[in-house]
Amino acid sequence: MTDIYILGGSQTDFARNWAREGKDIYDMFSESLQEAVANAAIEPGQIEVGHVGNFVGELFTGQGLLGGFFGQVYPELAALPTSRHEAACASGSIAIMSAMRDIEAGHYDVACALGLELMRNTDGKTGAEYLGAAAWKGREATPEECDFPWPHMFDRLTEEYDRRYGINADHLNRIAEINFANGRLNPRAQTRKWDFSEGAFTCDDTLNPVIEGRVRKQDCGQITDGAACVILASERAARQHADKLGLQLQDIPRIKGWGHRSAPILLSRKLELSADAPLVFPHAAQCLAEAAQRAGFAAVAELDGLETHDCFSMTEYMAIDHAGLTAPGESWKAVEEGRITLDGDFPINASGGLIGLGHPVGATGIRMVLDCARQVTGRAGPYQMPRAENMITFNVGGSTTTCASFVVGVGS
Repeated sequence: MTDIYILGGSQTDFARNWAREGKDIYDMFSESLQEAVANAAIEPGQIEVGHVGNFVGELFTGQGLLGGFFGQVYPELAALPTSRHEAACASGSIAIMSAMRDIEAGHYDVACALGLELMRNTDGKTGAEYLGAAAWKGREATPEECDFPWPHMFDRLTEEYDRRYGINADHLNRIAEINFANGRLNPRAQTRKWDFSEGAFTCDDTLNPVIEGRVRKQDCGQITDGAACVILASERAARQHADKLGLQLQDIPRIKGWGHRSAPILLSRKLELSADAPLVFPHAAQCLAEAAQRAGFAAVAELDGLETHDCFSMTEYMAIDHAGLTAPGESWKAVEEGRITLDGDFPINASGGLIGLGHPVGATGIRMVLDCARQVTGRAGPYQMPRAENMITFNVGGSTTTCASFVVGVGS
């Protein structure tokens, strides 16, 4: 594939509640775009095309047509070609892929991908209902089945793992504990100042109450306001950029590989299709493997770490064996062996992930890529991994209905 370079980017502070500040989704967009332009050390007019990742802006804010915000922020972008992309929690990744395709086709040399979601302006129950739009409305996760659609859906995944392989809740609790601990190190994390009582990462119904089925409070990713943005460039534009700033081209982080797969929307249909397969979601494993292979790696385990979609601790547990780090159903081994901690041989969610850092839905895929770019250039600050030259992301929309993955690295 053609390498796509990451000139810079931005992420808002995920602890902020924008509605309480009296600010709206445009303010979030504007701040993120301006910070990304400054971080990339470019002029606004160098951006030739804009892509927005957003899932449910209309439901939470009543606002659509978000691409029109580019020209509102900068007069130089008043005639910018823009588009918006929706793939539930993978919306940001699809915005990046679309920006990549524009560059690869030779249509543009510099593209902006910006993902955002404002979700803390409603109560939790209403927010959960809005996010339920990524399930098949009226056919799964109905009000008769559950109070909270996505905890219910990933409880079903937990039950499926238990039926196929067996599962121990202690390993799910440990995943949550690791991600909250990593989040405490991240100056942009929603939960960086949260404190937990002893026993909070157990199956104690008081300290860690049940939300749906086997899914407990600490298992859940956060309802978050936030935006993330990356400025992408062709090799030609990146080389000019490097010369201007006195950099080496190989030191600019780039997207070396990508994977993209989708599946039927119903979780029950996915499980039917994989009934005789070793893995619960074969298409998810294909997505990860293809990203690694396009980047020149034989397996995901050859990379240095993973930023994965832990909307629930069960989702990360699934990602471990689907990435090939263990045999199917044996993700617990990577947890018990300490492989996935910040100082392990394959850190997962050094940023804190969706559980510790936060999950503004449309921003998540872009935030993952940006965090990987920070890691491979040694700019992750307090949550910097000891070794990071090539990282991989895994971003999920719905019940793995859409899966997206990127390899981000430096060097040869």
